[in-house]
Amino acid sequence: QVQLVESGGGLVQPGGSLRLSCAAPRSFHGIGAMSWYRQAPGKQRELVARQPTSGSATYADSVKGRFTISRGSARNTVTLEMNSLRPEDTAVYYCKVVNWGDDYWGQGTQVIVSS
Repeated sequence: QVQLVESGGGLVQPGGSLRLSCAAPRSFHGIGAMSWYRQAPGKQRELVARQPTSGSATYADSVKGRFTISRGSARNTVTLEMNSLRPEDTAVYYCKVVNWGDDYWGQGTQVIVSS
């Protein structure tokens, strides 16, 4: 089963920053949109940020101005820069990559924002 490799989660105090990274297999030659989702305990998974192949990224209202999604110089990577973190940002974060129209998900990385 194809896996995306995520890294960068952890425990951070409110107001702090974290950077999440996700790498798709180098064999992926048809990568389209790359996205980050999150799922908090007892809640549905929600879209946090999406970076299409061209054009501007889109963000959930709750993270606008605080989070930034970007593709890496290696075309198969995507990062999520998270600043001014809040306790309500606590969740498991998943990256999703579309390759030739099929969705591929990362295993999830835990982010906990707490003092």
